[in-house]
Amino acid sequence: MPRDVRKAPHTEVVPVVVVSADDAWGGVAVALPREPEQAGVGERERLLLVEDERELAEMLARLLAAEGFAVDLAADGQAALHLGLTRSYDLLLVDRRLPGIEGLDVLVRLRARGVVTPALVLTARGSVADRVNGLDAGADDYLTKPFAVEELLARLRALGRRHQDAAQVVRLGKGERVLDLATRTVHGGAGPPVELTEREVQLLALLARRPNRVFSRAELLDLVFDGADGGGVVDTYVHYLRRKLGRGVIRTMRGAGYRMGPMGSG
Repeated sequence: MPRDVRKAPHTEVVPVVVVSADDAWGGVAVALPREPEQAGVGERERLLLVEDERELAEMLARLLAAEGFAVDLAADGQAALHLGLTRSYDLLLVDRRLPGIEGLDVLVRLRARGVVTPALVLTARGSVADRVNGLDAGADDYLTKPFAVEELLARLRALGRRHQDAAQVVRLGKGERVLDLATRTVHGGAGPPVELTEREVQLLALLARRPNRVFSRAELLDLVFDGADGGGVVDTYVHYLRRKLGRGVIRTMRGAGYRMGPMGSG
């Protein structure tokens, strides 16, 4: 059972689901500060953490939850394989040395079953041969222990960005709607699919792939509109997207620019 955590104002208790073959661990509850305007934003990015050292696992789980992830924690390889095959995740963080099924073997089996979720492997083995074996087994990145927390978080962010940049379907904010780059349509939610122009797709995809970043008009002019003169064209296309998808799809940050709306919809 989760441990009791006393709530402070604007604090949410984020459960970290712990699964192990022998059920030796209890659940962990993490108290996180939450800004009032973020309430109801939607689902967090889902991350599967696979680590058998309890103290390290709980520390990482709290750290990752504080960074905005919904964390499932598997305490052995068998549980990791089960969760990886039965649930959908945005990222995998896997320790190499695990009881039951070794971490790299977990990745090999997941990849063989078609699971392409980006994976970062943690290990005390830092030789070139060990890194090569990890990457060949299906890891997308490899970090040796001991490691700096800042580097771990940066590597996870980079993995998430690379995965989104390569994807043909981009999730819009935290809602149900997605942007299909191949068909230039937005679908999901209650409404019918919405067709977009090429320029609308480019603008929306840029904002959706970096949902926490504020882009200035100058940056959007350079990245989407080939440096066109004046910021008016940016405002015009933001208006077009809001008209088609709802005002909440793009958020105006006064004096700064634009960012993705929290729900990707009106």
